[in-house]
Amino acid sequence: MKRWLMNGLLALTAVVLWALVAVYGALYGWWMSPVVDREDANGFAAWATEQLNERNAGNSAFVLMVGGDVVAEHYAKEDRSVNADTVFAAASLSKLPAALAVMTLVERGQVDLDAPVGNYLTRWQLPYGEFDLDEVTVRRLLSHTAGLTDGLGFGDYAADEAVPALVASLNAPRTGSGEVASIRVGIPPGSEFRYSGGGYLILELLVEEVTGQTFADYTAATLYRPLAMMRTNYDFVGTQPNASASFHADGSPAPAYQYASAAGTGLTTSARDLSRLAAFLGGAAPGPVAGETLRTMREPNASLFGAPVWGLGVKLYAESAGGDFVYGHDGGNEPAINSSLRINPDNADALVLLVNGHPSLASEIGGEWVLWQTGQPDFLSLDRALESAVLPILLGALIIILIFAWRARRAT
Repeated sequence: MKRWLMNGLLALTAVVLWALVAVYGALYGWWMSPVVDREDANGFAAWATEQLNERNAGNSAFVLMVGGDVVAEHYAKEDRSVNADTVFAAASLSKLPAALAVMTLVERGQVDLDAPVGNYLTRWQLPYGEFDLDEVTVRRLLSHTAGLTDGLGFGDYAADEAVPALVASLNAPRTGSGEVASIRVGIPPGSEFRYSGGGYLILELLVEEVTGQTFADYTAATLYRPLAMMRTNYDFVGTQPNASASFHADGSPAPAYQYASAAGTGLTTSARDLSRLAAFLGGAAPGPVAGETLRTMREPNASLFGAPVWGLGVKLYAESAGGDFVYGHDGGNEPAINSSLRINPDNADALVLLVNGHPSLASEIGGEWVLWQTGQPDFLSLDRALESAVLPILLGALIIILIFAWRARRAT
């Protein structure tokens, strides 16, 4: 009896250890395969196009880049007038160029990344509380580690509503959930990653205070015009020419909305413009900040479960083969807006995807692109990565049980 009990415990231990190994491997893509071979860019483009045609109920703009050059693009599907210059709402992808705007000021010596953000503000300040506001630095706001607990999610404003001014939004932000939110420090600054749209509203104010210009004017002059991103701005998408119509996930028409935070969620842009931005971010074209500044933005500043996931205004999707990070930003807003911009700095390959009609398809295709580029799942694909370990765990457990059963039978 004792021998059977001991064998059972050993078998259970072996199964648990195997499950841990399988889960570890899942996080590094052991059980996942890219949709096409790594060198088959045309194959990946064909697969992505098929996904967009079959699953998106509205409009989309897709660009695949290799070495900084466009090698494939696809536009459609409900509105056949969509093209490379059609503007889409980009949602939280807005945070990446907002971070670039801040980094131009850092390069010029006008802003110190590790200085309290309050040093640069006169029109508004964070409310006092139990935590030291001097610990709320520019770096921590960029990396969502400043201790803000607003969780914004900026809410929609209808086309006929007046959008509040920047300071009014800081005092009383409208949330996407409809819940009351306050932009304040709720946990110790620097203690953990906590996504904060409110932090980017503060950074928008920082840019205005330091430059003496509106955020829209400064980014246009410093980022968008130098990069020839002539269709990129913060105007209401519903009044712009050659703008994508808005759709619900079932394909029915939806209203277009305004947003009170330019830096957090108000960007409107086109696939052609984002391709130009991607070429710069990949090192294939010159731009408004130096390559060393881009490397600083890609340095890990926040982690989840011990894995680096955030730099300065950019998501670190997965480690690249060269020891850098595939980086960029995604975005999502109601009713079914999703965007993704991802760049591999090793080779200047990039993916640009703007979707209006599906709430997650751009990010899903972006995740497959990261797996295709690196052999690893991105951190946004954690659920799919863990699911890939289920079959190996079950098969391994079966083999372990059979081995122990065979050994036990031989012993008797």
